[in-house]
Amino acid sequence: MAYIDGFVLAVPTANKQAFINQAGQTDAACLEYGATRVLECWGDDVPAGKQTDFQRAVQAKDDETVVFSWIEWPDKATRDAGMEKMMKDPRMSPENNPMPFDGKRMIYGGFDPVVTLAPGARPNA
Repeated sequence: MAYIDGFVLAVPTANKQAFINQAGQTDAACLEYGATRVLECWGDDVPAGKQTDFQRAVQAKDDETVVFSWIEWPDKATRDAGMEKMMKDPRMSPENNPMPFDGKRMIYGGFDPVVTLAPGARPNA
């Protein structure tokens, strides 16, 4: 079964193209190491909540945009092996692929899908 890595981060709005460039390099490595799909989503309709919201989760500033991203892997074993290779890949070093955002405010985690639904399919159980 698929395995998903999810990320939420705040990127300075002025760094949008730098983020796209950096993500393109990182995402290509993910695909090289076994990911089946990577999505980088620039915040467009990210409302402020009354108790919690994406902005507060990453301490976004007024001049930052919230980004929601995920990497889909065929399974957790492929993800674990792929991430290990990425951590050793010189292309991923801060010198070769600097992050155009504050990585300390990024939240992330790995997830097992429990419901998958596509057009014409029935939910899995």
